[in-house]
Amino acid sequence: FQRFKTNPEPLREEFLNFCNENAHWLDDFALFMALKEANGGGAWNNWSADIRSRKKPALANARKELAEDIERYSFYQFLFYRQWNALRKYANEKGIQIMGDIPIFVAYDSSDVWANPKLFFLDESGNPTVVAGVPPDLFSETGQLWGNPLYNWKIHKKDGYAWWLSRIRALLQMVDILRFDHFRGFAGYYEIPATHKTAENGRWVTGPGKDLFNAVVKDLGSLPIVAEDLGLVTPDVLELLDAFNLPGMKVLQFGFTGPENPFMPHNYIPNCIAYTGTHDNDTAMGWYASAPEVEKDFARRYLGVDGHDFAWDLIRATWKSVAVFAIAPMQDVLGLGGEARMNFPSRLGGNWEWRMAPEDLREDLAAGLRDLNWMTLRS
Repeated sequence: FQRFKTNPEPLREEFLNFCNENAHWLDDFALFMALKEANGGGAWNNWSADIRSRKKPALANARKELAEDIERYSFYQFLFYRQWNALRKYANEKGIQIMGDIPIFVAYDSSDVWANPKLFFLDESGNPTVVAGVPPDLFSETGQLWGNPLYNWKIHKKDGYAWWLSRIRALLQMVDILRFDHFRGFAGYYEIPATHKTAENGRWVTGPGKDLFNAVVKDLGSLPIVAEDLGLVTPDVLELLDAFNLPGMKVLQFGFTGPENPFMPHNYIPNCIAYTGTHDNDTAMGWYASAPEVEKDFARRYLGVDGHDFAWDLIRATWKSVAVFAIAPMQDVLGLGGEARMNFPSRLGGNWEWRMAPEDLREDLAAGLRDLNWMTLRS
């Protein structure tokens, strides 16, 4: 940034164009980040009252006093998008599409909530009144208390879901396909009072459903969307998927409890995305090391294997399915164990630490995938 300030001309016009084209989100974001830095990194609900409630004179004064910091944060975004667009262009030229996640919820301490408080259930002080999560299940006796503020969907509906449409358009400028995380939350979501310490005593609330996606179709014309429909799938979720012909997800690792299990390949339909596993569960080898023996025995018999190369056994079965897309985490391609697991839901620490080294990209693995792609008509 200092080099840019010293000699701005090579990038000046490109930077100004970026700022103008993205002003609808960049102005608030850069101001938010500058204010956060000026407040020692504190959450926005601890800032001064005038800034917290976005009084116009206070915001104007902040923009003046923090002008260089605002420009710096805008420049950081400019550099990121410039580099990302170059990466995406390179990938697309190689015939590779990029799929990006769009989380259903946003963080409370974010420019999204600070700049648009009326779109969320907040009290007069700006604190959430209800938060997101999921109820107790086999994996958690007290449920999962995510803590994200919940949307006031009535307000979103009044302005034609403008914030959501802007969000989707912005992400589609970066990726080719969107994966809507926690898709079931659009049909119905779990609401927990913000004062509660666990997710045990929440309630289900009807989501925006077809109304939101009709607005998206009207705005985009088509829906390059994958629905993350794992977890509790109720009839209203299935109805929403079917109404817009959206592909859901199938995770083979979840399937080995019996032939009726919907995650078994013979139960797939073409309009789905098949995974060996996702970031939220163990690697294939990690699963095989810790799964109940009855499930491992069923997996070996179903796949016709002895289990010594279980990760690639799953990859081959996933690729051979009728699913329109087949995906395997790199950890499964490398045949890594549970030590390479990406994420543990509900666990705060020790997540997203695995890194792939350059030497892991071996030619024999590329040849194996290339051969499998050829045999299964995937590219």
